[in-house]
Amino acid sequence: MSLGNKEIMASNIRFYMQKLGKTNREMCKALDVSYSTFYDWVTAVKYPRIDKIERMADYFGISKADLVEAHNPKKNKHLIPVLGSVRAGIPIEAVEDILGYEEISEDMARLGEYFALRIRGTSMLPRFTEGDIVIVRQQADVDSGDIAIVLIGNQDATIKKIVKFVGGINLVPTNPEFEVLTFTENQVNELPVQILGKVVELRAKF
Repeated sequence: MSLGNKEIMASNIRFYMQKLGKTNREMCKALDVSYSTFYDWVTAVKYPRIDKIERMADYFGISKADLVEAHNPKKNKHLIPVLGSVRAGIPIEAVEDILGYEEISEDMARLGEYFALRIRGTSMLPRFTEGDIVIVRQQADVDSGDIAIVLIGNQDATIKKIVKFVGGINLVPTNPEFEVLTFTENQVNELPVQILGKVVELRAKF
């Protein structure tokens, strides 16, 4: 099925943002548009005006055609948002703290819905360092021993190793300077302790 104009534009904007390492907020500032307006462009809800297309092309250092026309039709790119944080009560698709985009393979994309998260803090050293990007497959449960993104109550999401036991779970850091967090089954339900997804890939930044 061929892509519509809005989808082509959204895909091209995301591609050049990723290529140049631009965030949504940097784009909003450069183009002098609101966050919601730009978000509608990159999610193919609306099509930008011609003057904004020209301004974007100048900002990226490309031609208008590079934004308007479909490219590499045989190569299906799958770009997922890199989030700076995830908070309780906000669905992943509604998070506005988008730092950029990462590309995943078509084979990976077939296996589910994904998002990327920038690591904050040092609780998962030495494997995961601050600033690294992890690719996360959205799922509400994981196997014991998996690394997952977890929401605890109303806090920001955290990355931890999940260790299950009869009657509860442990959230285990890999940095020995941090304590294991233990929750009973009742606490998991009441706080709640919510698994957002399984970490399937680490993209370390050097």
